[in-house]
Amino acid sequence: MKIKSSGSSPPDVDMTPMIDIVFQLIAFFMVITNFEQQQADERVTLPKDQLAKPPEVKRENTFTINLGFDRDKEGEITNTTPFIFFAGEKFEVEASATKLRQESQFYQTIGTPLEDVTVEIRADADVSSGLVQKLIQMCQEQEIGFQRFALKATQKS
Repeated sequence: MKIKSSGSSPPDVDMTPMIDIVFQLIAFFMVITNFEQQQADERVTLPKDQLAKPPEVKRENTFTINLGFDRDKEGEITNTTPFIFFAGEKFEVEASATKLRQESQFYQTIGTPLEDVTVEIRADADVSSGLVQKLIQMCQEQEIGFQRFALKATQKS
């Protein structure tokens, strides 16, 4: 019996699963990036500083406070009263003690020592430094008890 040899042909590779995985990875990284930027508020224009640089290691146990002004579409200040933009709400610095106390209680409830929590303050370049100091003092009060702070700025080019 004679066996016919068939010509060798290259194997067909189905690329559909590979393309599916690539699209899923792209979607995953887009979602993660959006969550990271969610704490930033576009109404806050950060000050520029020559020494500003991102932290070398990502901080754990942080929450961000945005301190700035109401602005119109062109970026002009519409109200000269500075507000805290936190968790989708807007309130004045004097009225923020209750929210800060709630945040402190949250970390205590989940068992995180307040010494390990970093409060990131994103203050607008036009906000007075005295108001930022007042906010830090409020965070350090006995009922609240935060001790670590980080101020955000953009790097001057």
